[in-house]
Amino acid sequence: MIGGILMILIAVWIYQSVSKVKKPNGLFWVAGCAALFFAVQWLLVQLNIIIIDTYQGDDIGGNYDRDLTSIGDRMTNEQGTGGTFMNVVFELLPPFGAFLVVALIRTKFIMQEAITVANLFSGIKEMFISIKNSFKSTAEDKE
Repeated sequence: MIGGILMILIAVWIYQSVSKVKKPNGLFWVAGCAALFFAVQWLLVQLNIIIIDTYQGDDIGGNYDRDLTSIGDRMTNEQGTGGTFMNVVFELLPPFGAFLVVALIRTKFIMQEAITVANLFSGIKEMFISIKNSFKSTAEDKE
């Protein structure tokens, strides 16, 4: 769920960046970044499974096939703060790690800027402002 919402926002962000620098084949950049996002997210999910297997000492790879009715089976065997922290890390690492990889590609190849923290996250504020402004209506629309 978090990854899906983040993917939509990343697609808008990449599209606005491509439009800003007038890069040719802009939609291919958007599609490529979306595919890269999904690939990196899948790799990080696999890394999470390896970490859980190593941490718990048993193989959950094939036995971790959840059905739609099971809700609470993502818990690690840890209780307390450590278990909660690990669950949050396992849930958020794939989408946000994939976001960072796409941000690197955007900064280096689309925007052709130096890789700095400011450049990695540039354009996000403008994206949210343009999304907010897209919901506004003018007086001409009301007539």
